[in-house]
Amino acid sequence: MFDFSDSGVTVTAMLDNRRANKEGLFPIKVRVTYQRERKYYSTGKALSIEDWERLADAKSKRLSGIKNAVQIASDKVKDEVKDLIKNDYFSFDNLNKRLGNSWGDTVNSAFKVRVADLFNDGKINTSRWYKDALNSFVRFGGENIKFNQITVDWLKRYEQYLLNKSYSYTTISMHARALQTIMNEAKNAGITKVARHPFGKGKYEIPEHSGRNMALPLKDIGRIANYDCVRPKARLGKAIWLFSYLCNGANIADICRFKFSNIQNNEICFYRKKTTAKSKRKRLIRALITSEMANIIAEFGNTNNGPDTYLFPFLKGGETPVEEHKAIAKILDLVNDQIEKIGKKLGIGHISTYTARHSFASVLKRSGANIAFISESLGHSDLKTTENYLASFEQEERAKNAALLTNF
Repeated sequence: MFDFSDSGVTVTAMLDNRRANKEGLFPIKVRVTYQRERKYYSTGKALSIEDWERLADAKSKRLSGIKNAVQIASDKVKDEVKDLIKNDYFSFDNLNKRLGNSWGDTVNSAFKVRVADLFNDGKINTSRWYKDALNSFVRFGGENIKFNQITVDWLKRYEQYLLNKSYSYTTISMHARALQTIMNEAKNAGITKVARHPFGKGKYEIPEHSGRNMALPLKDIGRIANYDCVRPKARLGKAIWLFSYLCNGANIADICRFKFSNIQNNEICFYRKKTTAKSKRKRLIRALITSEMANIIAEFGNTNNGPDTYLFPFLKGGETPVEEHKAIAKILDLVNDQIEKIGKKLGIGHISTYTARHSFASVLKRSGANIAFISESLGHSDLKTTENYLASFEQEERAKNAALLTNF
């Protein structure tokens, strides 16, 4: 009863007799089977085993009503399965999104599911990024934004809304990319029509932003390296900042996760966690351990150099994703706080961990290093990312060269 099968996907209504409810009845569910995996979808109805066995031929008003309700629920699942198979989109994830079991029927609920999934996967910062984007969309569009509301005009008005509030194009781009991911998944799941997809060439194109010039000249980096820190926290903050600069601009989260097993042939070999999950091509970064880096490891690193031991004692191992995030955030705050104080004392101005990464790229660029080498060293997936990253540095060089034209 209520059976359907196509392209390896089977849909059937069944009585889930594993556990009875308080009334001693068992729930009726629609079971979908694909590649030996099973998912169950509630019909909202329940029966005894005896009533289930005679449901097909039931004549009573009560059982006929339940039979009709089960048929409607089964047909709903079957219709969605058929359409997904027809468009070659079938997966349980897409089926769930269609049925609303995971996403609901609004952009807001889709964002909330992604925020929760990312958090549960330990991707705390990315989860917060999506949450910030959602909060911004709520302020602009409300608590129940429908998928069909997201049009080119809606996106342009949202962009202008943020510009009127003095938000940067960097923020606009980040929020728009988060929404684009949600809309892409909705399109793939068939929740929105391909023709109505608002992103892309000739539609709404996410504004590209040039990076802020946060790089330091080599002489200022030298002044920081030679700055005599008295307090232990200042010494640690400066050391980790310099380690980041020398280690291909590695971010603090990656440095905290380095283990002695990452050291191979006097190089630190690692993948950037920030890009590993979303990039199909995993780019291994290799950073030569300079004498300065070796001294930092010797002074601040773990004494036990076993392969599974962290290079620095910021993580112990066995932390939950939330605990790991808190430990890394604590070190990040320490480094930023101490390097900011050093920058002020030296008259350099604002310095942060971002400055270390930008300075690494900038020094190489100004020294004539090939952009392909810089891109590989930073772990970028393509040269365009690196070109955008270095845009502000090139503008600075153009400004210097333009000044030469009037140096009469």
